[in-house]
Amino acid sequence: MNKKILIVAAHPDDEVLGCFGTVARLIKEGYEAYTLILGEGKTSRDEKRVVENKKDEIEILNSEIKRANDTIGIKKTFIYNFADNRFDSVDLLDIVKVISKVKEEIKPDVIFTHYENDLNIDHQITYKAVITATRPMQNESVKEIYSFEVLSSTEWNYPLSFSPDTFFDIEDTLDLKISAMKEYKSELCTYPHPRCIEGIELNAKYQGMRVGKKYVEAFKSVRVIR
Repeated sequence: MNKKILIVAAHPDDEVLGCFGTVARLIKEGYEAYTLILGEGKTSRDEKRVVENKKDEIEILNSEIKRANDTIGIKKTFIYNFADNRFDSVDLLDIVKVISKVKEEIKPDVIFTHYENDLNIDHQITYKAVITATRPMQNESVKEIYSFEVLSSTEWNYPLSFSPDTFFDIEDTLDLKISAMKEYKSELCTYPHPRCIEGIELNAKYQGMRVGKKYVEAFKSVRVIR
């Protein structure tokens, strides 16, 4: 039986920025991969959250999610509608229940999710919800959890810097990661904003130089049961 991966991301494009090079590589190696996106990704700058006012933008973004995830062969993408950058307005249990529901459906072996000390509050809460939903009970399927970095969030929380201990060589799949990110036309920025194509490549080079590789994605291991 193939091992299964679940990516748990707060917002559309976090999954690409965080781990798509690695997941594309693991899919090529025989893994099945799924993505769960918790937030709608569009209402954070509105004074009041009125999803109906962003209906067209959210529909466009949801189509971008599908195309981006199809690019690397994600088997299924689960999209939810929690308030963008307002996860702290929701009971943690509500988010935990969503993660638990998806987890029980696919029974993943590996989860990739956010770093607990990201600047973005939704990233912090997503991490906490994942850890709560995957407590290492007797019948828990998840044996490995890794935190990824997200450009324009992880590196901006200066006192609590990301200290990775796990590195995946993505020289053969960086092009897929970049192709997937290009599908997020409504989210992609231009250099020198970190969330741009140049930023993705530069970060992969930087992490690669740390371990003697050309292009790398870096992670912080949260729990690994062998």
